[in-house]
Amino acid sequence: MKLLVTYASKYGSTGEIAAVIGKELRKRSYDLEIKPIDEVGDLGQYEGFVIGSALYAGGWMKSAAEFLRANQDHLAGYPVWLFSSGPTGEGDPNEILSGWTFPEDLATAIETIEPQDVIVFHGNIDLDKLNPAEQMIIKSVKATVGDYRDWLVVRSWVDRIVLDLQKG
Repeated sequence: MKLLVTYASKYGSTGEIAAVIGKELRKRSYDLEIKPIDEVGDLGQYEGFVIGSALYAGGWMKSAAEFLRANQDHLAGYPVWLFSSGPTGEGDPNEILSGWTFPEDLATAIETIEPQDVIVFHGNIDLDKLNPAEQMIIKSVKATVGDYRDWLVVRSWVDRIVLDLQKG
């Protein structure tokens, strides 16, 4: 089974999560490609998909949202796992987002695809990588700055993906 791990990442943090997911799947002998969402071409060569996006203002990055909408009918025929990364701070990422699990504007795509699982991972805000306007926004909303990604949670999620794949 060939899998695609694809992602949209503005500053690289979500790409690093995708890389860990891919590395963990490869350890378990899965054939896969890891690609930024903008570099994905023909989906016909893949039999499963792990798709992720960084969160900005409560939504997926435009390229990831467009990818999901454009390919929802194709993806509906395959196992799909979706992840978002973004909230920072201590505690459960879903609680930080007031129970939010996935962007509301993508609800139709989610209903069509029927993913195996949807998860929100903690993110990383590095002020040195942000432009001055983004820095002002972060400060004005009092977002917690720092790297809150939990690699154990990411690896545990890969274990769930592997169990789903083994069930067939």
